[in-house]
Amino acid sequence: MDFIVKGTLKAVKALYNIDLPENNINLQETRKEFDGEITVVTFPLTRVSKKSPEQTGIEIGEYLQQNVPEISGYNVIKGFLNLSLTSAYLLDLFKKEIFQPDFAVLPANGKRIMIEYSSPNTNKPLHLGHVRNNLLGYSVAKILAASGYEVIKANLVNDRGIHICKSMLAWQKFGNGETPESTGLKGDKLVGNYYVKFDQEYKKEIETLKEAGQTEDEAKKNAPLIKEAQTMLQQWEAGDEAVTSLWKTMNTWVYNGFDVTYKSLGVEFDQFYYESNTYLLGKDIIEEGLEKGVFFKKEDNSVWIDLTADGLDEKLVLRGDGTSVYITQDLGTAQLKYDNYQMNESIYVVGNEQDYHFKVLFLILNKLGKTWAQGLYHLSYGMVDLPSGKMKSREGTVVDADDLIQEMIDTACQRTEELGKVEDFSEEEKKELYRMIGLGALKYFLLKVEPKKRLLFDPNESIDFQGNTGPFIQYTHARICSVLSRADVPVPSFDGIHDLSPVQRELILTISRYTEVILTAAKEYSPALIANYVYELAKVYNKFYHEEPILKEEDLELRHLRLALSAVTASVIQRSMDLLGIDVPQRM
Repeated sequence: MDFIVKGTLKAVKALYNIDLPENNINLQETRKEFDGEITVVTFPLTRVSKKSPEQTGIEIGEYLQQNVPEISGYNVIKGFLNLSLTSAYLLDLFKKEIFQPDFAVLPANGKRIMIEYSSPNTNKPLHLGHVRNNLLGYSVAKILAASGYEVIKANLVNDRGIHICKSMLAWQKFGNGETPESTGLKGDKLVGNYYVKFDQEYKKEIETLKEAGQTEDEAKKNAPLIKEAQTMLQQWEAGDEAVTSLWKTMNTWVYNGFDVTYKSLGVEFDQFYYESNTYLLGKDIIEEGLEKGVFFKKEDNSVWIDLTADGLDEKLVLRGDGTSVYITQDLGTAQLKYDNYQMNESIYVVGNEQDYHFKVLFLILNKLGKTWAQGLYHLSYGMVDLPSGKMKSREGTVVDADDLIQEMIDTACQRTEELGKVEDFSEEEKKELYRMIGLGALKYFLLKVEPKKRLLFDPNESIDFQGNTGPFIQYTHARICSVLSRADVPVPSFDGIHDLSPVQRELILTISRYTEVILTAAKEYSPALIANYVYELAKVYNKFYHEEPILKEEDLELRHLRLALSAVTASVIQRSMDLLGIDVPQRM
């Protein structure tokens, strides 16, 4: 609404002889209970008018009504100037912008951005926390691409370390040579079972040592299993052939399992990085930092950085024996990613328990003079809880991603069949519909909440055909498709329409915000803005659908306008849901 901003600036100049910058004009949507569509907040303008907010609003409103042809009227409520737009303006907006094939198709901005998400460990299957991570990362990638970025979707796989060796050792000791093929289990689940098995046997050894008189800490260090796992890690780092071969075999099982889950979730990647390839990369950066005086060595030869002046503490960046810590590897991987792609920005989608780690990582890279470090961002998100309580991984009570997906599909099947509207669907059509509804419910529920917030995921609440849910929006899309499929107007003509009803005005204005919503969601890395926008659009359309007959409307041009509004709404719903990684059915 650029013309309102410019008109208000002219009003201020004409009425009070003051030139204001554009950012002094604050526009909002008019609240539903008041007349008008756009509101100018007058409180900030009283400093130049030297009058009350109400009087300022009246004077500016009079000026705008007389001098801006797109404005048909105004009203002032306290310090808010509510403006009504002419039907001619809204119809012109609809015809020339919204009802065009390139509506909200944004040009390339010439910038490249990498978004790293998923980052699984190869010692267990993906769980509910990973589901939020994957859906968030993939959706943000799609939103950024829609806003004009060239996007690289990356996955850094944690495929080395003591946790991997625990699964490997437990399989060696207790596995009797079983494989995914021999057990019928997905590879990630099979390996995950041995991670749990290691923990169970390790705890038994700890208890035995405690009964023999050792303290808890002593028992944890002296248990034979943990010592064997540590030896295996040393053998792996030394390139031991047998250990490396087992590591490759078990990781392959896991990757095959992950691929099935990723496909079920509908997420994908352009670039994979593996910690086994990157964990040594940071050592060159440590040498560079020592030469620049950014790092310092202690007597035991360990390398540190002093961040106390930045409100943090001293941070170890390389052990005294020359082995890497996590920050070493992450410094090297960050450099590798930039060397590979020279991106303008790089986003890490990682849970909020790593907030401190990324603060340190980015600060170190800036101190090393890496100019590209200015473009690094940690997209921190909160944990997902279930009504039954917080998830735990080592005890084997983790909420498995595959089980969750299947539960959502089964619930979608049950709820849909209860409604009795799929009698004429084939079995294949039903199967696809239940998949769409179940996954749509899961994705929408997890993405409609701002990333930083911790959320309580209730599967039953998410699959509801009313309210702020994925299935409600999917049903709205199917409803519109049903109307359009029964219409016989390939290119609607409505040039004879000159007046709009209140709900038509509301629908046009809601659709018109789509471009702005995409850009804001990209700027804030927030799928929640898209989710809540498309819910509002679906609500407004359903109000329109109930208030105004479409196919039964006898006035041909009015029917054409309503069909055109329906078609555009369906398109924007489909595109919005696609940005969330959600499919929408043609019928349901």
